[in-house]
Amino acid sequence: MKKTYKIDVDCANCANKMEGAAKNTDGVKDATVNFMTLKMIVEFEEGQDPKAVMPEVLKNCKKVESDCEIYL
Repeated sequence: MKKTYKIDVDCANCANKMEGAAKNTDGVKDATVNFMTLKMIVEFEEGQDPKAVMPEVLKNCKKVESDCEIYL
């Protein structure tokens, strides 16, 4: 399952860091961050609940870029 989330991030490098952090989150199969459109597309592993996984994605993204935001 893929879902798209609106994000708020200041620069392309920060968006790249967010993408890496999201990909390394348990339950996430793949993630893509587009800085130009300020969107994150997350593909979840089979059987994972996006509502349970996304708070962890946000937490991991905040570790690498403290002023980022994902609108869940």
